[in-house]
Amino acid sequence: MTITYLKQASKTADDNTAEAQRVVTDMLDDIQRRGEHAVRDYARTLDKWQGDIVLSDAEIDRRTAQVPKRVRDDIDFAARQVYEFACAQRRSIEDLEVTLPSGVIAGQRVVPVNVVGCYAPAGRYAHIASAYMGVATAKAAGVKTILACSSPFLGESIHPYVLYAFKSAGADVIMTLGGVQAIATMAYGLFSGKPADVVVGPGNKFVAEAKRSLFGKVGIDVFAGPSEVAVIADDSADAAIVASDLVGQAEHGHESPAWLFTTSRSLAQAVMAKIPQLIEALPPVARDAAFCAWRDYGEVIVCDSREELVEVSDRYASEHLEVHAHDLGWWLDNLTCYGSLFLGEETTVAFGDKCSGPNHVLPTKGAARYSGGLSVHKFLKTLTWQRMPREAVRQIGQVTARISRLEGMEAHARTADDRLAKYFPDERFDRGEPVTR
Repeated sequence: MTITYLKQASKTADDNTAEAQRVVTDMLDDIQRRGEHAVRDYARTLDKWQGDIVLSDAEIDRRTAQVPKRVRDDIDFAARQVYEFACAQRRSIEDLEVTLPSGVIAGQRVVPVNVVGCYAPAGRYAHIASAYMGVATAKAAGVKTILACSSPFLGESIHPYVLYAFKSAGADVIMTLGGVQAIATMAYGLFSGKPADVVVGPGNKFVAEAKRSLFGKVGIDVFAGPSEVAVIADDSADAAIVASDLVGQAEHGHESPAWLFTTSRSLAQAVMAKIPQLIEALPPVARDAAFCAWRDYGEVIVCDSREELVEVSDRYASEHLEVHAHDLGWWLDNLTCYGSLFLGEETTVAFGDKCSGPNHVLPTKGAARYSGGLSVHKFLKTLTWQRMPREAVRQIGQVTARISRLEGMEAHARTADDRLAKYFPDERFDRGEPVTR
């Protein structure tokens, strides 16, 4: 395969997590030992918050009353888009029952987990979309209790827009907590008395490490890293639109990679010429983030064929992948490793990030090679069951007894023996050689 780097990253996403691991381990140990007292201490020292942790209905109504109608309408629309797509996902998995050739009747039930914790970060931006992405999807799954947490904002409780998004999407318990203490609180069931079965939502490296450390005790959505975008483009692409989309994701943060994979050197050069201009035109906070991200993590790769582009793209396995090229159906059929795919110039990552429908919590740092993003399936359990007529035990019992004894598991074999003897007392069976040692 022949590929040419017109721009290659000077840094990689394998950032140093040792400090985060140490801090998070100490915090989780402390919270597990001291419970709500520790959480209140962290809320006070880290977030300067000394108010109530759990918001009352009256407080939610008071704070969301200041949300303008246009903002309410936009949040309601976006939350509904996410909810409806998640409902369609839920309908794609059904309970089933099947009678196998042996006579065994087996099946599956698809049931939601009981409690979900949803986190929406605060900081450089008010993460309104993250609030409804988690809650609305859990709601569509049929989760009984949905916990929600976000940091205090400007010395008060949760940002009113984020709070309204939680409310609109259907959160049951809303808490003013950020960071590690929020993740631990939901996982341990502090303040609510309901430990989460699954905890989801984006956050900084400490939040990501807290979720990683708690994985096993609770389920999580993804092991999250900095947001990523890749654009596949051929000579039909609009260089200005491609450049805009790359910069649009680079503003996420200093470590957010933006990659262009193309068969057109002239397009690549045009995009590279436009990106500095677009970054310079951003407001200060976004300009600083996008400048560092593009400088340190941006890449531009030129390939000879679209097959090579697929190979490169699948190797990078980007969180967001846009295709600005001919024959969109071919790309849909051939690309296999991405968090979410955006086909054609008309759609862009920002649409998916905010309101188009599919979830924006997606795998990063190559995890799209083996996993997908947050979906209604994350909150569902596929539970199997079986029953059988006694006649089926004649065959199943003999095979079970023989295999169990081949494995050296005599007690297993005898559970089959006992049934064969009870149901077919006058018959003799080949049950294998008994285990003697």
